Amino acid sequence: MRILVTGGAGFIGSNFIRHLLAKDPDCTVLNLDKLTYAGNLENLADVEGQPRYQFVKGSICDAEFVDEALGMGFDAVVNFAAESHVDRSIQDARAFIETNVLGTEILLDACRRRRVPRMLQVSTDEVYGSLGPRGRFTEQSPLSPNSPYAASKAAADLLAHAYFHTYRLPVIISRSCNNYGPYQFPEKFIPLFITNALADEPLPLYGDGLHVRDWLHVEDHCEALRLILKRGREGETYNIGSNSERANIDVARLVLRGLGKPDRLIAHVTDRLGHDRRYAIDAGKLERELPWAPRYTFEAGLLETIRWYQKNESWWRRVKDGDYRQYYHRTYGDLARPRPQSG
Repeated sequence: MRILVTGGAGFIGSNFIRHLLAKDPDCTVLNLDKLTYAGNLENLADVEGQPRYQFVKGSICDAEFVDEALGMGFDAVVNFAAESHVDRSIQDARAFIETNVLGTEILLDACRRRRVPRMLQVSTDEVYGSLGPRGRFTEQSPLSPNSPYAASKAAADLLAHAYFHTYRLPVIISRSCNNYGPYQFPEKFIPLFITNALADEPLPLYGDGLHVRDWLHVEDHCEALRLILKRGREGETYNIGSNSERANIDVARLVLRGLGKPDRLIAHVTDRLGHDRRYAIDAGKLERELPWAPRYTFEAGLLETIRWYQKNESWWRRVKDGDYRQYYHRTYGDLARPRPQSG
Protein backbone atom coordinates (compact mmCIF):
# COMPACT_ATOMS: atom_id res chain seq x y z
CA MET A 1 0.00 0.00 0.00
CA ARG A 2 1.05 3.57 -0.71
CA ILE A 3 -0.23 5.80 2.06
CA LEU A 4 -0.24 9.59 2.30
CA VAL A 5 -0.12 10.78 5.91
CA THR A 6 -0.84 14.46 6.45
CA GLY A 7 0.42 16.08 9.64
CA GLY A 8 2.82 13.20 10.14
CA ALA A 9 5.47 15.25 11.97
CA GLY A 10 3.17 15.83 14.93
CA PHE A 11 2.75 13.69 18.03
CA ILE A 12 0.18 11.10 16.94
CA GLY A 13 1.07 11.30 13.24
CA SER A 14 4.76 10.53 13.80
CA ASN A 15 3.95 7.65 16.13
CA PHE A 16 1.50 6.31 13.54
CA ILE A 17 4.07 6.43 10.73
CA ARG A 18 6.62 4.58 12.84
CA HIS A 19 3.97 2.03 13.90
CA LEU A 20 2.79 1.50 10.32
CA LEU A 21 6.29 1.00 8.92
CA ALA A 22 7.01 -1.55 11.66
CA LYS A 23 3.74 -3.47 11.38
CA ASP A 24 3.14 -3.44 7.62
CA PRO A 25 6.40 -4.19 5.75
CA ASP A 26 4.70 -3.85 2.36
CA CYS A 27 3.52 -0.26 2.86
CA THR A 28 5.26 2.96 1.87
CA VAL A 29 4.49 6.32 3.47
CA LEU A 30 4.67 9.88 2.20
CA ASN A 31 4.52 12.33 5.11
CA LEU A 32 3.10 15.72 4.12
CA ASP A 33 3.44 18.30 6.89
CA LYS A 34 3.48 22.10 6.99
CA LEU A 35 5.82 22.07 10.01
CA THR A 36 3.95 24.55 12.14
CA TYR A 37 5.14 24.99 15.73
CA ALA A 38 3.93 21.48 16.71
CA GLY A 39 5.49 19.71 13.71
CA ASN A 40 8.87 18.25 14.62
CA LEU A 41 10.83 16.10 12.17
CA GLU A 42 13.10 14.97 14.99
CA ASN A 43 10.15 12.75 15.94
CA LEU A 44 10.94 10.65 12.85
CA ALA A 45 14.73 10.87 12.77
CA ASP A 46 14.97 7.10 13.24
CA VAL A 47 13.11 6.36 9.97
CA GLU A 48 14.75 8.99 7.76
CA GLY A 49 16.59 7.35 4.92
CA GLN A 50 14.33 4.30 4.86
CA PRO A 51 13.24 3.60 1.28
CA ARG A 52 9.62 3.16 2.43
CA TYR A 53 9.42 6.63 4.00
CA GLN A 54 9.54 10.08 2.43
CA PHE A 55 8.82 13.57 3.76
CA VAL A 56 7.57 16.57 1.84
CA LYS A 57 6.84 19.99 3.27
CA GLY A 58 3.44 21.39 2.37
CA SER A 59 0.03 22.47 3.65
CA ILE A 60 -3.34 20.79 3.20
CA CYS A 61 -4.66 24.33 2.64
CA ASP A 62 -2.65 24.50 -0.60
CA ALA A 63 -5.15 22.99 -3.04
CA GLU A 64 -2.78 22.88 -6.02
CA PHE A 65 -0.04 21.14 -4.05
CA VAL A 66 -2.43 18.64 -2.44
CA ASP A 67 -3.84 17.73 -5.84
CA GLU A 68 -0.32 17.35 -7.24
CA ALA A 69 0.71 15.07 -4.38
CA LEU A 70 -2.38 12.89 -4.70
CA GLY A 71 -1.76 12.65 -8.43
CA MET A 72 1.18 10.36 -7.60
CA GLY A 73 -1.34 7.66 -6.74
CA PHE A 74 -2.14 6.48 -3.21
CA ASP A 75 -4.14 3.59 -1.81
CA ALA A 76 -5.14 5.60 1.26
CA VAL A 77 -4.90 9.02 2.92
CA VAL A 78 -4.77 9.47 6.70
CA ASN A 79 -5.43 13.04 7.82
CA PHE A 80 -3.76 14.07 11.09
CA ALA A 81 -3.11 17.64 9.92
CA ALA A 82 -4.79 19.92 12.44
CA GLU A 83 -4.34 22.72 14.90
CA SER A 84 -5.13 20.93 18.15
CA HIS A 85 -4.37 22.96 21.28
CA VAL A 86 -7.55 24.18 22.95
CA ASP A 87 -5.92 27.12 24.74
CA ARG A 88 -4.51 28.44 21.47
CA SER A 89 -7.95 28.15 19.84
CA ILE A 90 -9.43 30.26 22.63
CA GLN A 91 -6.81 32.94 22.05
CA ASP A 92 -7.20 32.97 18.25
CA ALA A 93 -9.50 30.62 16.36
CA ARG A 94 -8.59 31.68 12.81
CA ALA A 95 -5.81 29.14 12.19
CA PHE A 96 -8.07 26.36 13.49
CA ILE A 97 -10.80 27.23 10.99
CA GLU A 98 -8.31 27.50 8.13
CA THR A 99 -6.50 24.21 8.76
CA ASN A 100 -9.13 22.03 10.40
CA VAL A 101 -12.10 23.06 8.23
CA LEU A 102 -10.84 24.54 4.97
CA GLY A 103 -7.82 22.24 4.83
CA THR A 104 -9.95 19.16 5.41
CA GLU A 105 -12.38 20.24 2.66
CA ILE A 106 -9.48 20.72 0.23
CA LEU A 107 -8.16 17.26 1.09
CA LEU A 108 -11.58 15.63 0.78
CA ASP A 109 -12.16 17.26 -2.59
CA ALA A 110 -8.75 16.22 -3.88
CA CYS A 111 -9.38 12.63 -2.74
CA ARG A 112 -12.69 12.72 -4.59
CA ARG A 113 -11.16 14.00 -7.83
CA ARG A 114 -8.21 11.62 -7.67
CA ARG A 115 -10.45 8.68 -6.72
CA VAL A 116 -8.43 7.74 -3.64
CA PRO A 117 -9.68 4.31 -2.52
CA ARG A 118 -9.80 5.16 1.18
CA MET A 119 -9.45 8.16 3.49
CA LEU A 120 -9.28 8.19 7.28
CA GLN A 121 -10.22 11.44 9.02
CA VAL A 122 -8.63 11.44 12.48
CA SER A 123 -10.80 13.33 14.96
CA THR A 124 -11.38 13.73 18.69
CA ASP A 125 -13.93 12.99 21.40
CA GLU A 126 -14.07 16.74 22.10
CA VAL A 127 -16.57 17.12 19.26
CA TYR A 128 -19.18 15.55 21.55
CA GLY A 129 -18.88 18.26 24.20
CA SER A 130 -19.06 17.62 27.94
CA LEU A 131 -20.55 14.65 29.81
CA GLY A 132 -22.24 14.54 33.18
CA PRO A 133 -20.96 12.26 35.94
CA ARG A 134 -22.30 9.10 34.24
CA GLY A 135 -22.47 7.61 30.76
CA ARG A 136 -20.08 7.51 27.79
CA PHE A 137 -19.99 8.94 24.30
CA THR A 138 -21.08 6.57 21.54
CA GLU A 139 -20.85 7.12 17.81
CA GLN A 140 -24.53 8.16 17.93
CA SER A 141 -23.96 10.89 20.52
CA PRO A 142 -24.85 14.33 19.15
CA LEU A 143 -22.02 16.70 18.32
CA SER A 144 -21.94 19.56 20.81
CA PRO A 145 -18.46 21.14 20.75
CA ASN A 146 -17.64 23.75 23.37
CA SER A 147 -14.29 25.20 22.23
CA PRO A 148 -13.25 26.73 18.90
CA TYR A 149 -10.89 23.79 18.43
CA ALA A 150 -13.63 21.22 19.02
CA ALA A 151 -16.02 23.15 16.77
CA SER A 152 -13.49 23.15 13.93
CA LYS A 153 -12.98 19.39 14.27
CA ALA A 154 -16.74 18.80 14.38
CA ALA A 155 -17.09 20.83 11.17
CA ALA A 156 -14.40 18.69 9.53
CA ASP A 157 -16.20 15.51 10.60
CA LEU A 158 -19.46 16.79 9.15
CA LEU A 159 -17.73 17.57 5.87
CA ALA A 160 -16.29 14.05 5.76
CA HIS A 161 -19.75 12.62 6.47
CA ALA A 162 -21.25 14.79 3.72
CA TYR A 163 -18.61 13.76 1.18
CA PHE A 164 -19.40 10.11 1.83
CA HIS A 165 -23.14 10.56 1.40
CA THR A 166 -22.99 13.05 -1.48
CA TYR A 167 -20.06 11.71 -3.51
CA ARG A 168 -19.65 8.23 -2.01
CA LEU A 169 -16.09 9.16 -1.09
CA PRO A 170 -14.78 6.14 0.87
CA VAL A 171 -13.99 8.06 4.06
CA ILE A 172 -13.97 6.81 7.65
CA ILE A 173 -13.92 8.97 10.80
CA SER A 174 -12.13 8.03 14.02
CA ARG A 175 -12.63 9.83 17.33
CA SER A 176 -10.13 9.24 20.09
CA CYS A 177 -9.97 10.21 23.74
CA ASN A 178 -6.93 12.03 25.19
CA ASN A 179 -3.59 10.55 24.10
CA TYR A 180 -0.27 10.40 25.90
CA GLY A 181 3.11 8.85 25.17
CA PRO A 182 6.52 9.65 23.63
CA TYR A 183 7.13 12.68 21.40
CA GLN A 184 4.09 14.64 22.64
CA PHE A 185 4.55 18.40 22.38
CA PRO A 186 5.21 19.65 25.92
CA GLU A 187 2.45 22.25 26.01
CA LYS A 188 0.00 19.34 26.41
CA PHE A 189 -1.14 18.23 29.85
CA ILE A 190 0.93 15.12 30.62
CA PRO A 191 4.26 16.10 28.97
CA LEU A 192 3.96 19.61 30.42
CA PHE A 193 3.56 18.18 33.91
CA ILE A 194 6.36 15.64 33.42
CA THR A 195 8.88 18.15 32.08
CA ASN A 196 7.96 20.82 34.65
CA ALA A 197 8.32 18.29 37.45
CA LEU A 198 11.70 17.18 36.10
CA ALA A 199 12.79 20.82 36.30
CA ASP A 200 11.17 21.29 39.76
CA GLU A 201 8.80 23.87 38.29
CA PRO A 202 5.10 24.27 39.21
CA LEU A 203 2.48 22.05 37.55
CA PRO A 204 -0.28 24.51 36.46
CA LEU A 205 -3.57 22.71 37.16
CA TYR A 206 -6.78 24.31 35.91
CA GLY A 207 -9.46 25.07 38.50
CA ASP A 208 -10.15 22.42 41.12
CA GLY A 209 -8.43 19.73 39.05
CA LEU A 210 -11.51 17.50 39.03
CA HIS A 211 -12.03 17.58 35.27
CA VAL A 212 -12.10 13.98 34.04
CA ARG A 213 -10.54 12.57 30.88
CA ASP A 214 -10.26 9.09 29.37
CA TRP A 215 -6.57 8.41 28.62
CA LEU A 216 -5.21 6.30 25.74
CA HIS A 217 -1.57 5.43 25.08
CA VAL A 218 -0.57 6.61 21.62
CA GLU A 219 0.62 3.12 20.61
CA ASP A 220 -2.85 1.72 21.31
CA HIS A 221 -4.35 4.57 19.28
CA CYS A 222 -2.00 3.86 16.37
CA GLU A 223 -2.92 0.18 16.28
CA ALA A 224 -6.61 1.09 16.30
CA LEU A 225 -6.05 3.45 13.37
CA ARG A 226 -4.11 0.81 11.46
CA LEU A 227 -6.97 -1.66 11.87
CA ILE A 228 -9.60 0.92 10.95
CA LEU A 229 -7.64 1.81 7.82
CA LYS A 230 -7.45 -1.85 6.78
CA ARG A 231 -10.81 -3.22 7.93
CA GLY A 232 -13.10 -0.34 8.89
CA ARG A 233 -16.37 0.14 7.04
CA GLU A 234 -16.61 3.10 4.68
CA GLY A 235 -18.84 5.91 5.88
CA GLU A 236 -18.62 4.78 9.50
CA THR A 237 -17.33 6.49 12.63
CA TYR A 238 -15.29 4.60 15.25
CA ASN A 239 -14.69 5.80 18.80
CA ILE A 240 -11.32 4.89 20.31
CA GLY A 241 -11.15 4.83 24.11
CA SER A 242 -9.47 2.82 26.84
CA ASN A 243 -11.92 3.04 29.79
CA SER A 244 -9.18 4.78 31.77
CA GLU A 245 -10.93 7.81 33.23
CA ARG A 246 -8.89 9.89 35.64
CA ALA A 247 -9.37 13.30 37.24
CA ASN A 248 -6.65 15.73 36.23
CA ILE A 249 -5.46 16.16 39.81
CA ASP A 250 -5.00 12.39 40.13
CA VAL A 251 -2.92 12.34 36.94
CA ALA A 252 -0.77 15.16 38.31
CA ARG A 253 -0.20 13.20 41.53
CA LEU A 254 0.71 10.04 39.57
CA VAL A 255 3.28 12.03 37.57
CA LEU A 256 4.83 13.39 40.76
CA ARG A 257 4.81 9.97 42.39
CA GLY A 258 6.53 8.45 39.33
CA LEU A 259 9.29 11.05 39.61
CA GLY A 260 9.57 11.07 43.39
CA LYS A 261 8.50 14.72 43.54
CA PRO A 262 6.29 16.39 46.19
CA ASP A 263 2.61 17.25 45.67
CA ARG A 264 3.38 20.86 46.60
CA LEU A 265 4.54 21.37 43.00
CA ILE A 266 0.86 21.33 41.95
CA ALA A 267 -0.26 24.95 41.42
CA HIS A 268 -3.97 25.57 40.90
CA VAL A 269 -4.54 28.27 38.26
CA THR A 270 -7.59 30.06 36.89
CA ASP A 271 -9.77 27.61 35.01
CA ARG A 272 -9.85 27.53 31.21
CA LEU A 273 -12.77 29.32 29.55
CA GLY A 274 -15.58 26.88 28.76
CA HIS A 275 -13.62 23.96 30.23
CA ASP A 276 -15.47 20.66 29.60
CA ARG A 277 -15.97 18.75 32.83
CA ARG A 278 -15.79 15.14 31.67
CA TYR A 279 -15.12 13.05 28.56
CA ALA A 280 -15.53 9.27 28.35
CA ILE A 281 -15.59 7.03 25.28
CA ASP A 282 -17.52 3.86 24.52
CA ALA A 283 -15.24 1.94 22.15
CA GLY A 284 -17.48 -1.13 21.96
CA LYS A 285 -18.10 -0.82 18.22
CA LEU A 286 -14.37 -0.83 17.47
CA GLU A 287 -13.72 -3.69 19.88
CA ARG A 288 -16.47 -5.85 18.35
CA GLU A 289 -15.93 -5.20 14.65
CA LEU A 290 -12.18 -5.22 14.09
CA PRO A 291 -11.48 -6.42 16.88
CA TRP A 292 -9.27 -4.17 18.99
CA ALA A 293 -8.41 -3.70 22.66
CA PRO A 294 -5.85 -1.45 24.39
CA ARG A 295 -2.69 -3.15 25.63
CA TYR A 296 -1.62 -0.48 28.12
CA THR A 297 -3.10 0.14 31.53
CA PHE A 298 -2.95 3.83 32.34
CA GLU A 299 -0.57 3.42 35.27
CA ALA A 300 1.90 1.27 33.31
CA GLY A 301 1.69 3.48 30.22
CA LEU A 302 2.17 6.65 32.23
CA LEU A 303 5.20 5.27 34.03
CA GLU A 304 6.73 4.22 30.69
CA THR A 305 6.04 7.70 29.32
CA ILE A 306 7.68 9.33 32.35
CA ARG A 307 10.77 7.18 31.82
CA TRP A 308 10.86 8.15 28.12
CA TYR A 309 10.93 11.86 28.98
CA GLN A 310 13.61 11.22 31.58
CA LYS A 311 15.77 9.46 28.97
CA ASN A 312 15.07 12.03 26.23
CA GLU A 313 15.68 15.29 28.07
CA SER A 314 17.61 16.73 25.13
CA TRP A 315 14.54 16.22 22.89
CA TRP A 316 12.05 18.05 25.11
CA ARG A 317 14.50 20.79 26.03
CA ARG A 318 15.06 21.51 22.30
CA VAL A 319 11.30 21.71 21.89
CA LYS A 320 10.86 24.05 24.82
CA ASP A 321 13.67 26.38 23.72
CA GLY A 322 12.64 26.27 20.05
CA ASP A 323 15.84 24.74 18.68
CA TYR A 324 13.91 21.80 17.20
CA ARG A 325 12.63 24.13 14.48
CA GLN A 326 16.11 24.24 12.94
CA TYR A 327 16.12 20.49 12.34
CA TYR A 328 14.29 20.76 9.02
CA HIS A 329 16.80 23.23 7.61
CA ARG A 330 19.77 21.23 8.85
CA THR A 331 18.35 18.04 7.32
CA TYR A 332 16.63 19.21 4.14
CA GLY A 333 18.43 22.44 3.36
CA ASP A 334 16.75 25.68 2.35
CA LEU A 335 14.19 24.29 -0.08
CA ALA A 336 10.83 25.83 0.80
CA ARG A 337 8.88 22.87 -0.51
CA PRO A 338 10.64 19.89 -2.06
CA ARG A 339 8.51 17.96 -4.53
CA PRO A 340 7.54 14.37 -3.74
CA GLN A 341 9.33 11.67 -5.68
CA SER A 342 7.43 8.87 -7.39
CA GLY A 343 8.26 5.22 -6.79
